[in-house]
Amino acid sequence: MASLNAVFLFCVVSIIFLLFENAFAMTRQQLKNSGKLMKKSCMPKNDVTEEEIGEIEQGKFIEDRRVMCYISCVYSMTQVIKNNKLNYDAIIKQIDMMFPQELKEPIKAAATNCKDVGKNYKDVCEAAYWMAKCMYDFDPKSFIFP
Repeated sequence: MASLNAVFLFCVVSIIFLLFENAFAMTRQQLKNSGKLMKKSCMPKNDVTEEEIGEIEQGKFIEDRRVMCYISCVYSMTQVIKNNKLNYDAIIKQIDMMFPQELKEPIKAAATNCKDVGKNYKDVCEAAYWMAKCMYDFDPKSFIFP
């Protein structure tokens, strides 16, 4: 029930942001706080522990299918996975809508640098994992992940 509430809340917040586009870019802390809802929903769905996924933002990527699918779940909740594939245009749109001004260009640069990484994988979990890792490797200080 709690994960349904988290998903519902995330959907409502996403709709609000879609309606008002750039008017409500979040701060880094607000992004991290909204990420907690996604984390709370995606962790049990993928049977991962805090020890396995808690340091992704610091570059600790455990090469495990459950971790990969956790990352894919988060990307799905942020609506950057379309038709079971990472969608570069959706990624750029989310960056424009949600990220604070000072992070938009660095995160876009990372996304642009890594946009073709997912094409090397048929599996969306693997594609999401390697995309996230690529973005971290490109610019660790700008990388944000729940």
